[in-house]
Amino acid sequence: MGVAVAGKTHVIDFRWPNLYPEGMAWDPLAQHFIVGSLNHRTIHSVSDAGVVETLISDPTLPENVTVLGLTVDFTKNRLLACLHSVSPLPPFNALVAYDLRTRRRLFLSLLPSDPDSPIASIGRGRDVANDVAVDFKGNAYVTNSVGNFIWKVNEEGEAGIFSRSPAFSRYPSVMGENEPFNDCGLNGIAYVSKGYLLVVQSNTGKMFKVDEENGKARTVLLNQDLVMPDGIAIRRDGVVLVVSTQKLWFLKSDDSWGEGVVYDKTALEEEGFATSVVVGEEGRAYVLYGHVMEGINGKEREGFKIVEVRSERESGEEHVWIYVLLGLGLAYFLIWRFQMKQLVNNMDKKIN
Repeated sequence: MGVAVAGKTHVIDFRWPNLYPEGMAWDPLAQHFIVGSLNHRTIHSVSDAGVVETLISDPTLPENVTVLGLTVDFTKNRLLACLHSVSPLPPFNALVAYDLRTRRRLFLSLLPSDPDSPIASIGRGRDVANDVAVDFKGNAYVTNSVGNFIWKVNEEGEAGIFSRSPAFSRYPSVMGENEPFNDCGLNGIAYVSKGYLLVVQSNTGKMFKVDEENGKARTVLLNQDLVMPDGIAIRRDGVVLVVSTQKLWFLKSDDSWGEGVVYDKTALEEEGFATSVVVGEEGRAYVLYGHVMEGINGKEREGFKIVEVRSERESGEEHVWIYVLLGLGLAYFLIWRFQMKQLVNNMDKKIN
């Protein structure tokens, strides 16, 4: 995958009429990004040069369905996508799976409502299948951002409610009642190979650690709350990336996410309305500028961006190490030169 040189970050401009992608994934085998759409029953691939191709076109999906969170199950070469219909369309939440080799649909699993959920009892809002993560066995975990619980869908497409942890409703929303997305709770989700999930909650700024066996959740103690966190991704070195429309946070933990520290954050272009972050080739972080609010407000647009985002602190540390290595190299050279000079002088003395 090509990147800009001379320290510049990689910017991918791509065009597709009124695509308004909210979710994004990285396919390590095909070496391209995958994006959904606010307005189309299609899923698209985006190359590092900005070439867009229709990866999945499924006209059997409900009309005007929105494709939200995406993930690639690279162990089974599948693409998983969250589907949701917005009001005034009839309620619809599902997880769909496609074979990435044949592009054939493997299953479409309707996600059940929770009859004991507050939104069911008081008639407020509706379920929203927002984001998805997958474990190494092929089990998918889907966040319900209004119902504040997590679904589980196994490899065969059998769906059920996985976690209704009280921790998810322990904290009040920090957003005003009339602010957009005030009811957006559980959002980005990522699977950790040690046997748990990390989930962020948009309207409280909290992060939760969820056991993959029993669904028990506890709050991750952070040195600062996140502001409207959306997507989440994990680098191979264990660093967790969390994106909002304003910032990309870099977090790490020394105790398997009982506690965590935000050690850096990078400001983002607010107009682009970043909603998703992925880890691409060589551990690089990329955010999606899908301009989703424009799409929600009925505007028209063709241009979107995927942008590499770096930690300034990490970049600075890399530069320090470069200088250290250069200094060590120079020191070894001077020592070698001094020794060679001494050797020549000694040989001259013996000859004379």
